[in-house]
Amino acid sequence: MAYLSVLDDFPRTQADVLINLRAQTNTRGLNNVAPARQAKRQMAKRPILQKFLERSASGALRWVGTLFPTDAYAQDAEMSLREYEDFVYSACHVQGEDDPVAYWLGVSAEQQRLIDWLKPRDRVVVRGPNADLALSIKGRTFLNADGARNMPDGEVFTGPVEDSVNGWVRFTYPAVNAGREVDGVEIKFENGKAVTATAKKNQAYLLATLDMDAGARYLGEFAFGTNFGIQRFTRSILFDEKIGGSIHMAFGAGYPDTGSQNQSALHWDMICDMRDGGEVWVDGELFYQNGQFKV
Repeated sequence: MAYLSVLDDFPRTQADVLINLRAQTNTRGLNNVAPARQAKRQMAKRPILQKFLERSASGALRWVGTLFPTDAYAQDAEMSLREYEDFVYSACHVQGEDDPVAYWLGVSAEQQRLIDWLKPRDRVVVRGPNADLALSIKGRTFLNADGARNMPDGEVFTGPVEDSVNGWVRFTYPAVNAGREVDGVEIKFENGKAVTATAKKNQAYLLATLDMDAGARYLGEFAFGTNFGIQRFTRSILFDEKIGGSIHMAFGAGYPDTGSQNQSALHWDMICDMRDGGEVWVDGELFYQNGQFKV
């Protein structure tokens, strides 16, 4: 079994409160590690991930995560450190807002309105130049990501019915996992499973990761990014999954509090820009168009 430190285990399986402050100085340290070795370590951590998700859903663990600007993150985002600092604080809406708390309370209220509209719905259809996809959210719960757990925040997300996803999607931004970048990802789904997966860069890593375990080729999350203070790709999922005008999907483990039943050692978010002709229809009604909500 791969080596796991107490820093992997205790905060997620035993602590009452977890404050996660990321401050990496090298985001590419695993780039030359064999994909099979990375997958083996991730598999070894699967019980920790599952316990974390269960404790978070039950309220036994309260957690929050954010990021401190470092040169490594700035380089990934192709910015100077000063530019990146301004980007981070603007994305968190603590810079340029008279009352940041009031701002996030407003975000929470608007996202809750969308969630209430989605609550009784079933069939979701995603159409556009980068997707032709259908899935079910019947009986599932959308969660309001409004700054309580991530900072910055700004998304509404759920776990789709596991065997309901059919069609294809082309992810318009690189998918980054453990510092490794996979670009040009295109996936075809049949009855929930990613039956074909291709990439223009690092396809071998993509396939090795999706073959990690039985749940890795199924979606554990479907989400809308709502933070329009984030308008550029930075190679940090804390920011990128919240890009206003985008949707994202996560392969692997779902959040139990959404109703997701998918279990995996993997949780890998991939992002699709919807601002150029993308539409989302819910039970035959236009819900989302060109990155804007229509209800």
